[in-house]
Amino acid sequence: MKILFAGLGSIGTRHIKNLHALLCERGITHEIDALRGSDAPLRDGVAPLLRRSFHSISELDEHYDLAFVTNPTALHEQTVRQLAPFADHFFIEKPVFSDLSVEVETLGLRPDSVCYVACPLRHTPVLRRAKQLCEQEPVRAARAICSSYLPDWRPGTDYRQCYSARRALGGGVVLDLIHEWDYLSWLFGLPEAVSGFAGKYSALEIDSDDLAVYIAKYPGLLVTLHLDYLGRAPVRELGLFCDGEPYRADLLAGTVQHLKSGELEQFAPEDFYLNEMNYFLDCVLDRVCGNMNTPAHALEVLRTAALRPFAAQP
Repeated sequence: MKILFAGLGSIGTRHIKNLHALLCERGITHEIDALRGSDAPLRDGVAPLLRRSFHSISELDEHYDLAFVTNPTALHEQTVRQLAPFADHFFIEKPVFSDLSVEVETLGLRPDSVCYVACPLRHTPVLRRAKQLCEQEPVRAARAICSSYLPDWRPGTDYRQCYSARRALGGGVVLDLIHEWDYLSWLFGLPEAVSGFAGKYSALEIDSDDLAVYIAKYPGLLVTLHLDYLGRAPVRELGLFCDGEPYRADLLAGTVQHLKSGELEQFAPEDFYLNEMNYFLDCVLDRVCGNMNTPAHALEVLRTAALRPFAAQP
């Protein structure tokens, strides 16, 4: 199997190591090349996994089975368009694109290609359990929150220089924290109406939005969502309010609490990025599990976050 990575930052490094481990476990021989934007030192353990590195698409001289688009969001569309003739299947890191007007059918992807957009939280045991609960009884209201402090995200690096801090690179909670909208779309589908506000409200030295609050309307269901970069104590939870038992799914603690009965379900930690890579390989190799997050769906999720309607602060 021949594989190409476009971008080897923190998330690309995670994916290349997981991919190598799983392919070895499955007994699949493979060669990995990298398309890099600079000669910056590679993170530990990456160099031995690479056969070759390129700095321009014009240097590519063969076809690949898999292409991983793990460079900054603002480069995803261009990268997919340029690599479409060179690869059979694609794994695109979230958010899928920064330009919400992209028309997927113009990207040049083959109709039979598996083109999967990252949605790792769907592969966590807590949200798998939440999915079961949503299918067992009607949910009348849901409340989701993702709150954390951007300077704590990447220890040892200057948060002001990361893509999350820079609007031009696709940073800001509306795009960067698309995980929440993604799993809400998985649980409930796309809403029929959305309103909200976003902007920069903290003292963080960034030019991207650091706070967004939404309310979404579904048939028989209202969802509220809070996203921020300014929470000094991380919180990532989903509350489900049903006719009977209400639930609190805590993704950081790995628990689902039954708020009326007091029952607490504790889930053993899982490497959900590894789970996701296994799922992608199954999609490509077996073609029996489908593709739970296509570029077309991922774009609709982004448009839900930004355009239906979305009132942004200047």
